[in-house]
Amino acid sequence: MPHDLQAVSRQFQIAGKFTEAVPYGTGHINDTYAVRFRTLGGTVRYIFQRVNHNIFRDVPRLMENIGRVTAHVRGKLAGVPGSDPDRETLTVIPSRDGAPFHRDPNGNFWRAYIFIEGARTFDIVESPAQAYEAAKAFGGFQKQLMDLSGPRLHETIPDFHHTPKRFAKLEQAIAKDVKNRAAKVKREIDFALAHKAMTGTLIDLLAKGELPERVTHNDTKINNVMLDDKTGRGVCVIDLDTVMPGLVLYDFGDQIRTTTFTGSEDEEDLGKVQFKLDLFEALIRGYLDAARDFLTPREVEFLAFSGKLITFEIGIRFLTDYLDGDVYFKTHKPDHNMYRSRVQFERVRLIEEQDEAAARIVAKYR
Repeated sequence: MPHDLQAVSRQFQIAGKFTEAVPYGTGHINDTYAVRFRTLGGTVRYIFQRVNHNIFRDVPRLMENIGRVTAHVRGKLAGVPGSDPDRETLTVIPSRDGAPFHRDPNGNFWRAYIFIEGARTFDIVESPAQAYEAAKAFGGFQKQLMDLSGPRLHETIPDFHHTPKRFAKLEQAIAKDVKNRAAKVKREIDFALAHKAMTGTLIDLLAKGELPERVTHNDTKINNVMLDDKTGRGVCVIDLDTVMPGLVLYDFGDQIRTTTFTGSEDEEDLGKVQFKLDLFEALIRGYLDAARDFLTPREVEFLAFSGKLITFEIGIRFLTDYLDGDVYFKTHKPDHNMYRSRVQFERVRLIEEQDEAAARIVAKYR
């Protein structure tokens, strides 16, 4: 059933007359719309989103996180000459009752942001320069939140990157084999089991105090950074639903996973999957240019490894879902999650082939 965006718009503190609402972006979790209002000064746009409360079970706490984070970043930007807080961080528009969201009669949660004009997102990295800018933006975002005050942020998805727990779920799925699919993915299961030992690497270092917990984004695809239309520079980090306590290595690892490979995530011809060292180098340069002065030596040491671990983690999640009967990830063709897991494991293999080259690149820029 289509949503009545005009009715929703009346619930937010927005001046002007509602004129239009159109679907916007390529996100798969929330429903996103660009909404136009006519004011005395001209047309103004906002982003409206219906937050998927089936994925994010506690939207008020999620929005509390976003409110704290954006307010903190805005405060940091206010002290930087030439900065534009309305473009360089998300601006949450309060509802009529002052809350950071509105809940409609159907139980849907809505939020509104100022639309960031003159910038856009890309679903696929088109050049090393774009990879550099995205990595620099995420590193800068982490740096801005280094001194976030107050209580620990809420975990919007608990254990999101707890790789050992993800692996335990895979082992349970293998044992149960509810859809009798294990034989078909024996090669993938064998690959996963052979890599079990690495799953606890970062969690163990965190437990020992050798890696610090920080505020992290946890979904560092390139399409979560807006790049300026004129300069190509990173303007604003968006999609803050998963901003919560974590490791900076989770963020950088996911950048490697989503930026440095050719071939789609469900590519059936593994020959089309390649690891692009030039994009990896661009990520390292951009990230360290922003984050070098706050990273610990241990964090830098595991930058290259983080890509292998996070890629492996999403691979075992796809494989687990395939064995469970495709109950979590949306599928669009037979054996979709099987192909997805194969691609991730091929990416892990390719990273392993380039371990020494990747280490040399990190050493070059550290």
